[in-house]
Amino acid sequence: MMVRIYKPAKTAMQSGRAKTKAWMLEYRAESRRIPEPLMGWVSAGDTTNQVRIPFDSKEEAIAFARKHGFAFIVQEPRERVLKPKAYADNFAFNRRGNWTH
Repeated sequence: MMVRIYKPAKTAMQSGRAKTKAWMLEYRAESRRIPEPLMGWVSAGDTTNQVRIPFDSKEEAIAFARKHGFAFIVQEPRERVLKPKAYADNFAFNRRGNWTH
């Protein structure tokens, strides 16, 4: 069975970084998803694609996958690039962009 180990990104609906500290272990889908004809809900033959296991560190998740004999893929998170800004930069003499209202 194939699993994916990753650190979740923040959602577009939040400004903070809540729920992004833990590493997640997620099973890959073994069967394809099929929409039900009556309600249109999507269902699958196996329920493992609904399971996400949180871990405090990447090493714990890898140890869990190795202990249970799972093949795994580790996706490293991209680091944020912070650009320091100050309000006074809007009025700087050497400002690159046009200052318009």
